[in-house]
Amino acid sequence: MAKYKTAIQTSWRPEDAFDYMADVRNFAAWDPGVRRVTIVRRDEADLHDAYDIDVRAGRATMTLRYEVAASERPRRLVLRAQTSTVRSIDEIRVEPSGPGSIVTYDAQFDLRGALRVAAPFAGLVFRRVGDRAAAGLRRALDAA
Repeated sequence: MAKYKTAIQTSWRPEDAFDYMADVRNFAAWDPGVRRVTIVRRDEADLHDAYDIDVRAGRATMTLRYEVAASERPRRLVLRAQTSTVRSIDEIRVEPSGPGSIVTYDAQFDLRGALRVAAPFAGLVFRRVGDRAAAGLRRALDAA
């Protein structure tokens, strides 16, 4: 399983940072690996919302359906996607810090099925993808 974790200090209030991160459509604004986000299902309580996220996979595009598995505004959001070849769990935590907050993005990515043989290389690729996403998120959260 490949893992990536980053923590970003921002001047945003925890509620504002959480709301920005919980609007999954914003992922396309800060993660260069995300080409498009489409809302598939909305739930009044935010749980079980679903999004199709088109992500870059080399030269191709792969669509992953992420579902909100946990939403505890303004502290925690968990998104999960699973196909026959990929499982992804993204946890976002927001903690107060002085007048702003710290946003922690913790992602786990697991290759499944026939792709499991490539698992040893997935960590290297996932780190590069994560570094680019973290840089974009840092820019987005500092743009307040």
